[in-house]
Amino acid sequence: MSAPTSSHAYGIGLIALIVGMSVSVVFYTSFYLPESLAKPSVSEHILYPEKDFFIDIVEGAVIEGNENYVPNKPTITLELDNRVVWTNKDDTAHTVTPDHRHEDGYSGEFGSPGVLKPGDTYEFLFTEPQEVPYHCQPHPWMTGKITVEVSRF
Repeated sequence: MSAPTSSHAYGIGLIALIVGMSVSVVFYTSFYLPESLAKPSVSEHILYPEKDFFIDIVEGAVIEGNENYVPNKPTITLELDNRVVWTNKDDTAHTVTPDHRHEDGYSGEFGSPGVLKPGDTYEFLFTEPQEVPYHCQPHPWMTGKITVEVSRF
């Protein structure tokens, strides 16, 4: 004669499985996920530099051979002037587009979110040493490069 099977054992096992999965979901959404998506810790001096650095897209930049991004290859310093603002002073729309996809650990993806119409600005906060060559998407002869260095003080 075979031993009778108990539906109570099956029910208890099912409840234990549901409780275990619920605990896993709570842990994942409450602790693991927010920690993995958190931005890196960055010094207040880097987040709030002493001054902004300005780059102009000058009038006539669209004409090949003319100056375009001025200054064209600046070096900026973390904590001093690492918030960079590009201003389109030309009468044509332009972009600030990295030559290769580029991401800053804190600020995210670099590059203007579309075209900068005349008078528009694009601002980016650099938070780590890096070198970023960039160009204007519709006018690829317009190129620039920005170098970010650590303060020597």
